[in-house]
Amino acid sequence: MKFPIRQTRMEVRTEDMKYITIALAKGRLAKQTLALLEQTGITCDEMKDKETRKLIFVNEELGLRFFLSKTSDVPTYVEYGAADIGVVGSDTIMEEGRKVLEVLDLGLGQCDMCVAGPVSAKELLKKNQVIRVASKYPKIAKDYFYNKKHQTVEIIKLNGSVELAPIVGLSEVIVDIVETGSTLRANGLEVLEKICPLSARVIVNEASMKLQRERITKLVRDLKGALEQNV
Repeated sequence: MKFPIRQTRMEVRTEDMKYITIALAKGRLAKQTLALLEQTGITCDEMKDKETRKLIFVNEELGLRFFLSKTSDVPTYVEYGAADIGVVGSDTIMEEGRKVLEVLDLGLGQCDMCVAGPVSAKELLKKNQVIRVASKYPKIAKDYFYNKKHQTVEIIKLNGSVELAPIVGLSEVIVDIVETGSTLRANGLEVLEKICPLSARVIVNEASMKLQRERITKLVRDLKGALEQNV
């Protein structure tokens, strides 16, 4: 005779206290996200210690873990399940192309991905001429020119100040994030075409959403409520 296997109290307690891990992009976005989380009652005082050398920060009471990451790595941590949830800009999500669930637009860090350059480059864009495009975001640039504009371009990957590229003749135009446009104007450049609006998004690991759906959806719902209160 077979008896049903019963879950012990220890197993139940372990499962109930399972951590949800949140990856935050270092810098201003992390601070803004933490401030928003505090509105929902989620705090992590350890992260406020500027002298700490810790890499993982824990709120034992809520069963949450946090860590700060280089912006471009956040989608990778989430895709592979090292983090259940991540908060990162939509530019990074598009450029990295990781398999994650995008569940909420936080509306933080709003700006635009644009094609920029000298005024003279407008004609080159209109006539679909073969041109060179410098960008920190080669994947986004390629998708825009090849799939949306159907224009053949040579894309040059840069890591530093891309505004320099058209000034020194490395490229005709650039693809970059534009917030106020002041840097462009200071260097004789301007926005020629807008590709898409950008902002911070909440992303979730696919398996985590299945295993921790109730907790994750509550957290997302609470964040959405906090955003609505701030409007």
